[in-house]
Amino acid sequence: MTKKRWLLVWKIAVILLLNILVIVAVVQPSLPALSRRGSRGEEVKQIQTVLKDRELYSGNIDGIYGAQTEQAVIKFQKQMGLTPDGIVGPKTLSAMGLGNAPAGVTGMGGYSANEVALLARIISAEARGEPYSGQVAVGAVILNRVAHPSFPNTLAGVIYQPGAFSCLDDGGVNAPVADSAYKAARDAINGSDPSGGAIYYYNPRTATSQWIFSRPIITVIGQHRFCS
Repeated sequence: MTKKRWLLVWKIAVILLLNILVIVAVVQPSLPALSRRGSRGEEVKQIQTVLKDRELYSGNIDGIYGAQTEQAVIKFQKQMGLTPDGIVGPKTLSAMGLGNAPAGVTGMGGYSANEVALLARIISAEARGEPYSGQVAVGAVILNRVAHPSFPNTLAGVIYQPGAFSCLDDGGVNAPVADSAYKAARDAINGSDPSGGAIYYYNPRTATSQWIFSRPIITVIGQHRFCS
């Protein structure tokens, strides 16, 4: 084969390869970026905020994913029954309430779609098997805490406050979310409050803190006592 023919074959091969690369780039869906050591940006700040609310991270909210943030993420993953790899992928983001909300879940009442989904997840885990009004009441308690001066003033801050909700410690939060919980979350955000303004609730059969029994009871719904 002559030199000119080799050159022609080489040019054709290069053109075909470039076309294949373009097709693959267009057709193949892009993979989600994962926050890990070395990452920077707004998502890292959100991750650090959640970790600080759970008292797992004591560093600055600077958006820099360093060793301290990584160790805090590992602790969080262990608490939530997730693979402790220090990488914030979709499952860890979801457990933090920062992942993409399920299809059909939209923001409302000043809360983002992800926050609505997070509230629904906690309602589902904390009030599984309870009557619907009891599910709404659990959501209302969480929102009442956001507005109360004795609690963090953000939804994530209230939910991830250490010891606040047992489902975060026993892994119940990772169970599938009941459809009714999404509706209950929306109703609570829209102002429905069957709890009567309560900021605490407990199941007397499973409560271990004697202090909670001293709280004035406002109402009883299903297995839960709602109190001030």
